[in-house]
Parts: sequence; C-alpha cells; structure tokens
Amino acid sequence: MPAVSTAAPSAASGDMQLVRRALARESEAFRAIMKAHNQRLYRIARGVVRNGSEAEDIVQEAYVRAFASLGAFRGDSSLATWLSRIVINEALGRLRKRRRTVAMPESQAEIIQFPLNPSDDPERTMAQRQILKLVEQATDSLPDVYRTVFVARVIEGLSIEETADLLGVRPETVKTRLHRARALVRKALDDQIGPVLLDAFPFAGRRCERLTSAVMRRLGLES
Repeated sequence: MPAVSTAAPSAASGDMQLVRRALARESEAFRAIMKAHNQRLYRIARGVVRNGSEAEDIVQEAYVRAFASLGAFRGDSSLATWLSRIVINEALGRLRKRRRTVAMPESQAEIIQFPLNPSDDPERTMAQRQILKLVEQATDSLPDVYRTVFVARVIEGLSIEETADLLGVRPETVKTRLHRARALVRKALDDQIGPVLLDAFPFAGRRCERLTSAVMRRLGLES
C-alpha cells in the first residue's frame, strides 16, 4: 500500500491552531503568523508596486485587515494563500489609485540590496550585486499583468496552481503570462542571470522586525 502524505493536513492544522490563538488575542500567535509570512507577502507586494517602502506599507495594511477578519478564515486554502490574496488586492488597489492621479516616475523604483556574506570574494560579491540589480530592474520593467505572475511563480516559487488561485485566474492563463514574462526578462538580461532569481527582493531582518512591531502596536498588543 503506498504511503499517504500527511504534510498538507498537518500544515492546515497548524494554520487553524495559530488562527484560534490569534482570535484569543495571544500576541505570540500574531507574531508567529507575521514572521512566517512577512517575506512572501513583501515580495509579492513589491512585485506589484515596484517600491520597497510602499510595499512595506501595503503588507502592514493587509495584516491589519486580515487580523480584523480572521474569524472568516476557514482553512479552505492555506493561511499563506489567504494572506497573499489580501496583499495582492491591496497592492492592485494602490496601483489603480495611483493611475487615477499620476504615473510613477521610473526613477522611483527602488533596488533592494542583497545581503551578501562579507567573507565572499570581492569580485564575486560585486558580480552578484550587478546581476541582482539587473534582475530587479528587468522585473520592474514588466507590464503589471506579467509582473505579478512572474514574482509569484519564479521569485516567490509558488506552483502554477497556487499562483492561479492567488490571482484568481486559470492555470492556463498563468502559464501563458509566465511564458511571456520569462521571454521579456530573458530579452532584458540577455540570458546572463543564471539561477539567482530566488535571491531577488530579499526581506531584510530589520525591515521584518519593524513591520511586525508596527502591526502589533496597531493591534494594541505592544506598547
């Protein structure tokens, strides 16, 4: 008899346990949720709005909204997907509002520094910085419809199905948009980026702590 995987039920059970603790106003439960999802949510938000400071603000607002309606979480999808959907909606709402006012200048896009090991060879370190800068610039230059798919699927590592669920589109649509996004990125980078995509848009520890503390204060769980 083939072995049956228990990873999915276990993850779902862990999500619901955290949600129940958060609903009971346990501050450590809120912290655990944010620490577990900060990096993914930040990368997704930044992938949409192309600005680090605004992405951080979006994630903070999304957490406040999510925690206010936490009782609605039933575990039909993972907590990560549920939170990501809220972030996507908040980020897209910001984009629509921005377009109704004034277009963002290209120079406003922020390049987030890659945390490098100081013991690395200096030439290797410089090459990594240059490559990652190219990755971020190429990603920022993608049209919105392709950029959201590219960030979720390639940089964040979500599956085709998870990306489709997150964006509310069919898996076939994700595949089509991803194919086009990859072609545009390849053209921009001239096939020089190698396997470093997953290191783009890092969420620094200090930024993670700052965002978590800000949300905790707004929830009245930290002075």
